[in-house]
Amino acid sequence: MKQIPLSLGPEPDYTFDTLLTGANTAALTHVLGLGAGSPPVFLWGPPGSGKTHLLRALAQHWQHAGAQVGWYDADTPLPWELPTHPSLLLLDDTQRFDDGRQHAAFALFVEAATLGLAVVSTGTAPPVDLELREDLRTRLGWGPTFALVPLSEAEVRAVLRREADRRGIALTDDVIDYLLTRYARDLKHLMTLLDGLDEFALASKRAVTVPLLRQMLADQGAPV
Repeated sequence: MKQIPLSLGPEPDYTFDTLLTGANTAALTHVLGLGAGSPPVFLWGPPGSGKTHLLRALAQHWQHAGAQVGWYDADTPLPWELPTHPSLLLLDDTQRFDDGRQHAAFALFVEAATLGLAVVSTGTAPPVDLELREDLRTRLGWGPTFALVPLSEAEVRAVLRREADRRGIALTDDVIDYLLTRYARDLKHLMTLLDGLDEFALASKRAVTVPLLRQMLADQGAPV
């Protein structure tokens, strides 16, 4: 059995410089203007619409300015506590919060309001449509809500090519065509496939081609 090495390529660069805004300029402009005491903001959209990328870019932006950021998602272990001197509270993919995390998120919201923190949260639907406890759903919907629109096919192609170039992968048009005709334009999933393809090509000592991609998917038991 061939061993697949750990990825040696760089991690995705979640910054505003690498964020293609597409039709989401209004949301980006608003979150960049947030400050202490701003009303909470909620960003919603389908998978691949850039919610997590925007949140990570915002966290880096505030951290580079010397602020402490509290980040919490469905994979953040409980208990949840804010940093010592926080300025920004981020809650990602709130629709995935279980009962314990919903309780923790509400408590952080109350604490954030007391401290005057900026708060940005995300989900796959507007707060009113999320299956969350009522008090948390109300808090999430207190301030401005922005629907994020997924990138166009041309924009997704540009993101894939840019990320491949950054990793030193020669990604041809036929490989991108294969990915986009068989998978949704969900950047999280496409980036995971790109990571796997990078590792598989390295282990196989072969160039990235459609046959190599098909072989990788077949070995994983995925449809080809």
